[in-house]
Amino acid sequence: MKLRSAVLAVVGLAASLLVAGPVPAALAETPAPLPEPKVHPIQVTGPATERLNLIIMGDGYQADQQSIFHADVDRNLAVLWATEPFRTYRDYINVYAVELASIDYGVRCDPDSRVRHADGTIRDTGEREGPINAKNTALRMIYQNGCADPLSRGTVYGGAPVDCQNAVGYYPPGVNPCETGSQAHNRILDNYVAPVLGIPRTSQNIQTLAIFNTFTYGGIGGTNATTSGGSPQGPLISLHELGHSLGTQADEYPYSSRDVVRACYTGNEPGSFHHTTYTSEQQMIDNEHKWFRWLGEESISGGRIGLHEGGGTYPCGQRRPSEHSIMRWIGFDWDQPGREHMVARITGMRNAGQMSIRNTPVGTVARDGVLWVETGQPRHHELQVTWRVGGPEGTVLQTSNSRSLDLEALNLPAGTVVHVEVRDPVGPDGIDWVRNPSTNNTATNSGYNGPRFVQTRQWTVGDTTVTPSAPAAEITSSTPNTQPIAGDEVVFVRTNNPADRIVNVAWSVNGSPVANPHNSRNLDLGKLNLPAGTHKLVATVTDPAGPGLSDSVEWTVDNALPTAPRTLSQPLTTVTGALEHPVYFNGWDMWLEPQDNRAGYAEERYVVGQLRLNNDGWFNYFGFPEQPMPESPFQFRHSGTDVKALTYGNLGTGGLSKAAFEQHLPDDHPIGGFVPGFGTHVVEHRAIDPAGNVGNAESYKATVLPGSALECTTTLTGRHVRVTAEQGVTCLTGAQVNGGVTVRPGASIVIKDSTINGTLVSTGAQAVQMFGTTVNGSTQIAGTTRDVTIAGNTFRGAIQLANNTQVSANERFSRLAGAYGPVFVGNQINGALACSGNSAQAKDFGAPNKINGAKSGDCAKL
Repeated sequence: MKLRSAVLAVVGLAASLLVAGPVPAALAETPAPLPEPKVHPIQVTGPATERLNLIIMGDGYQADQQSIFHADVDRNLAVLWATEPFRTYRDYINVYAVELASIDYGVRCDPDSRVRHADGTIRDTGEREGPINAKNTALRMIYQNGCADPLSRGTVYGGAPVDCQNAVGYYPPGVNPCETGSQAHNRILDNYVAPVLGIPRTSQNIQTLAIFNTFTYGGIGGTNATTSGGSPQGPLISLHELGHSLGTQADEYPYSSRDVVRACYTGNEPGSFHHTTYTSEQQMIDNEHKWFRWLGEESISGGRIGLHEGGGTYPCGQRRPSEHSIMRWIGFDWDQPGREHMVARITGMRNAGQMSIRNTPVGTVARDGVLWVETGQPRHHELQVTWRVGGPEGTVLQTSNSRSLDLEALNLPAGTVVHVEVRDPVGPDGIDWVRNPSTNNTATNSGYNGPRFVQTRQWTVGDTTVTPSAPAAEITSSTPNTQPIAGDEVVFVRTNNPADRIVNVAWSVNGSPVANPHNSRNLDLGKLNLPAGTHKLVATVTDPAGPGLSDSVEWTVDNALPTAPRTLSQPLTTVTGALEHPVYFNGWDMWLEPQDNRAGYAEERYVVGQLRLNNDGWFNYFGFPEQPMPESPFQFRHSGTDVKALTYGNLGTGGLSKAAFEQHLPDDHPIGGFVPGFGTHVVEHRAIDPAGNVGNAESYKATVLPGSALECTTTLTGRHVRVTAEQGVTCLTGAQVNGGVTVRPGASIVIKDSTINGTLVSTGAQAVQMFGTTVNGSTQIAGTTRDVTIAGNTFRGAIQLANNTQVSANERFSRLAGAYGPVFVGNQINGALACSGNSAQAKDFGAPNKINGAKSGDCAKL
């Protein structure tokens, strides 16, 4: 059985939640108290004081819908862990889910609110109930102005519910039924979450995300992030809003109201680190301004890092680093300037500003003791631990990146200073994720030499001797083993730290020892080159002072790559080549089915699918906006599809996503001149499984042509001696003509998947369309008055295209990309090809023809 993205669950979460849903307050005579909030640890990698703590809270889920909330949590986390820098720094984060039973289902003033399904499990019921202001939910979520604005999307903690005093019976004694959303948020954190974490709500390393129960798109950033649980794009909204709340980043999209074109920004230099009024890259470099260190690099979210017009909710006047990024259009990754900032916010635990390490208490230490540090552990690289004798500029000791230092072997005199530096190699000499060399740790200026990435400690050697610790062997923390781990990650254990010795760690895979010459607490699985499949990894700690004492931890290693099989809509024809290459009018649909094997998992889990168009940044697959999941395909169209004033699936200039108004701006507008995406495109797609394995990308080509299929008035199939099209639209479909085919003036013909064992002669036709057909004689098409579209055919004789008029099917494309003549795409011609007198040169739209004979006239450049 395969893991499918449509079926979701979360490891270890209670299934005993299916109880009768409460009756809304307005209808209840003697309401039953709501279940108390429940805090579920989803991932705990260390003490709350030493981690960034993500608290996910549910709103608008009734008591019988908590399983849906947990499925939404799983879907959100799957996308989060698939996106850098969360993928690499996953183990720096503790995650808790908080079940909150709401009196009512959904969200206040939801502009597209659906009627609740009978069993509460389906949100896109297709039956609208309109925006309702009287809903009473746990966190009082409300669409801002959603009761009046059908495009409302900002969803915030609202005020007291309507008629809230009537709901007193639902709450425990002492709880104010008329508390605001923010008050409810704080009360729940104080009374239920903080006791589990052991730190107060006001701690600087707590980040909340509220998921609200609706199919409607929505969310907001600020201090506390919110997102739609049921929207196809819900997890992508989460990432964007965390970019605000955790990352202190600003919006890069070009509007304040989706359907309103604002004037260009004319103010001062924005405070945002990823917006500028500069118009010259050289000026940025000369002034060492903002993202100058990244200029010219290929953006990981698509395109080239430079100065891209529009941002900060303005269409022009402010500029951003990349054409796309998650702060402009959800679905893409952060670009390098954004990722640089986000990783600092994670390693520095949000506003705490410090990378967390544990260590031997600083001060004077015994001359024969053991010093130690415990560091965080990224999933794909090692932190660097450097020990020195003589202070920060002293002699470097060769310790093979050990987290421990045995002073006895060094025989250092009293008064010697021992110094250690723990460095995350994020700078240019390491993984090159952070190029700012600053030593600061502020919200907008955290460099790779600052405390979010570098920590130091030092001790003074005394003249005392150490008191031996009692024998013990204990693993105190480790890479989580509640689910399989990826086949390329760095696995860690942390152990007890005796004062006088170093305990031993041994690793084994499938029962066979793994060499560990430096007694490392980390193991890089990627270096083992494990075969595909599932493996058993064990770490065992022993104490040399305590024979027989040991502790161990076991993981399942998932080294089987996920896949994302595709299904494409029916094409006009296909072009022969190394890649699948369908041809379409105007666009096509693609279904992905991200999947993985279930080895090591107790239940179904969400598998992330991704696609990339023309090498322009990976984009998360989610079906399509406002369409049921997972059965709805992603729609690629020459100019995209508009949904609530936003454009999705755009093949034209500007990328997959745009504001709808961008397609229609004047050509001389700073972001105008949109060109529809007719031509040949390359699409890659892949999957990322819950363990973090990234599957191999598969790819295909698709050619999109201007025009449309003709409506047949006569359809012929099977065998025929001779065919003459005299009027209307004659369609040959799967036919075999053993004589010639003739098209009379004013008639039209569509020939698809057919064979003509004779000549094809068309004179003065309205339209000639041919797809996937073989012509064994010569072909003459002359004087056509409207359309010649010929794709994916085989011509064994000569072809002549003369005096044909191609009427543009898209004025904007012809005006900005140039007029096109006969559409001649992906054909194979064994004879000569002659073109003359056509309204414009024949065009192959990026799908070359294979021409074995001579070429002349308009077709000489094909």
